[in-house]
Amino acid sequence: MKLHSLGYVGINTGHLDDWTAYANRFLGMQLVDRSRSGATFRMDDRKQRLVVQEDAGEGPAFYGWETLDAAAMERLAADLEGAGVEVARGSRALADERRVHDLIVFSDPIGNRLEAFHGPEIATDPFRPGRAISGFRTGPLGMGHAVLTAARIDEVVPFYTDIMGFHLSDYILKPFKAYFFHTNARHHSLAFIDTGKNGIHHLMIETCFLDDVGQAYDLALRQPETIGTTLGRHVNDEVTSFYSWSPSKFLFEYGWGGRSIDPDTWSPHERTEGPSLWGHDRQWLSPEAYEEARELRIRGAAEGVRVPVNVMEGNYQSAADVCPWWSAAVAARKAG
Repeated sequence: MKLHSLGYVGINTGHLDDWTAYANRFLGMQLVDRSRSGATFRMDDRKQRLVVQEDAGEGPAFYGWETLDAAAMERLAADLEGAGVEVARGSRALADERRVHDLIVFSDPIGNRLEAFHGPEIATDPFRPGRAISGFRTGPLGMGHAVLTAARIDEVVPFYTDIMGFHLSDYILKPFKAYFFHTNARHHSLAFIDTGKNGIHHLMIETCFLDDVGQAYDLALRQPETIGTTLGRHVNDEVTSFYSWSPSKFLFEYGWGGRSIDPDTWSPHERTEGPSLWGHDRQWLSPEAYEEARELRIRGAAEGVRVPVNVMEGNYQSAADVCPWWSAAVAARKAG
């Protein structure tokens, strides 16, 4: 893999106070620095993961993709330049601002500013969340995933797969077209939705306990108009999550329980069950697509679609023999 993970994201906004409250007190990120022109936030041992800057624009300003080392970054730069993509070397001042050792700057075919970097700065003090949460699942998986929108997906996907080195995980065609790409064991770090326009659909961050998601949902229910997609569980990455509208009016997915894949053996395929096992009423869909998505979920339920949850050591307990018929069913499944 040329890229390691999604390392950081920058946001332009005219609502800096709202973003500071949203990222810190709702999402639970740690506020690291706040000035009149911007704010930075931690999610783990990295010096920063989210950068919000006061600007006339509204929405993502840059996406920072981490490479394994300097050599990998240089290989990526050479591949980009060989494909006719203009690459700028990041200045020392920019690298210091991003809290990385070195970086390159370039754009994808639809104008998204991308930064590839290596050598992120590690904090010496422990992560302190903005509210009481267990923490975020990051590490080698990166900070989460970004789902972008494209007027013509076919014109942008080859850039990410052929040059950037992303690999297709799977795709859906109903109730909307979406393509999901991985660069590590996270099911997808990048996705594109066919919406007829270029932009951002959502960013996703993943917590370590399901209760973190439920408690955030309780907070969101105080202002239900901020919920863009209700609580539910995805088919492909198996994340349980909900989506809220950020101060910049794109969605932020708050999730738990994502599956891990083996990038070396994974085979891409179409998912025909729809995007969600249950829940996830998407207020942003057209009435027709909204009903189609609901029917896909009802059909899946009638067919008995079930998927075990994905847990990490320490965030679960196994119930011991509390349901004899289930124990028998599991034993039969293992024997067969």
